[in-house]
Amino acid sequence: MITQSSTFFSHKLPWAAVFLISCASAMGEFSGYRPRSPFTRAVLARLQEDTVHRDSKHEHWYRVDTSKLSEEMCDRFVPLDQDEETTEFLDHCLEKSDWIFTQVFQSLAQTLLGLFMTKTSINGLLGRGSMFVLSHQQFEKLLRLSPVRKAENLIDLGAGDGEVTKVMASYFSNTYVTEMSPPMRRVLSYKGFQVAEVDSWDNGTTTYDVISCLNLLDRCDKPVSMLHTMRKVLRPDTGRVLVALVIPFRPYVEFDSEDHVPTENLRITGATFEEQVAQLTTGVFQPAGFEVEAFTRVPYLCEGDLKHSFYVLNDALFVLKAVKS
Repeated sequence: MITQSSTFFSHKLPWAAVFLISCASAMGEFSGYRPRSPFTRAVLARLQEDTVHRDSKHEHWYRVDTSKLSEEMCDRFVPLDQDEETTEFLDHCLEKSDWIFTQVFQSLAQTLLGLFMTKTSINGLLGRGSMFVLSHQQFEKLLRLSPVRKAENLIDLGAGDGEVTKVMASYFSNTYVTEMSPPMRRVLSYKGFQVAEVDSWDNGTTTYDVISCLNLLDRCDKPVSMLHTMRKVLRPDTGRVLVALVIPFRPYVEFDSEDHVPTENLRITGATFEEQVAQLTTGVFQPAGFEVEAFTRVPYLCEGDLKHSFYVLNDALFVLKAVKS
């Protein structure tokens, strides 16, 4: 999944795992033997999967069929590709997935904690599952910002462990975050972010130059209200909203919901990435008072486990500006 970086596959397994996998591989090659241990099979399959990705630049992660878009949306499409910072994150994922005993412990802990905690809270407690959406260079390109001349206020809604927030924070004098998960709130506070309350960040005391809403609209109960709220506290004229949504769109409310179905439904139809982008533009953002200034496609990456070094979903990433009333 990565460029031809010489460091990407320089990871090292613990000696015990190397021994098991080497033996299993040799037996499989010379006698048709299939490892009986689920653990050995999982680790071996992951290494084979990593080999497939070794020399790939993964153009398909960023590919958009512009022939299926309107001329207006084609003009607003910003093509991106896998850059060095993305490769570094993936390199880190490979290294971390090779911590065999840590991965085994976290897998067992996740199973037990899952009986009474959300997945986000479990990740916060265990220090796992960090995400990657875009690099510094990609952020600058989309929003046309510079770390030399900082804007004033950024708020990252649903910031998780704050690793994605770090990418954006260097372009602002003040960075605020919100998060529903108590363990993640503690992580964010420990990392030095100003943690705002989820029910008062929009009280009007602060006007934001950029509001980041990355992979949140499909996880919150009232996404339509969220869009209108963001518009209300956005700095007039120059403020921008950065929205990421996983496509295909499948809403799931993680917190404070028994059936996990949102109260407000974003009626997004379409069978392809391009069709759903068009639906979001005309059926969701425009009715909320926004215009798409730029958009792109990026991989939504997450640290992996014993089975996979990382996980990836398709993200549509939009830069929105408020339409004057």
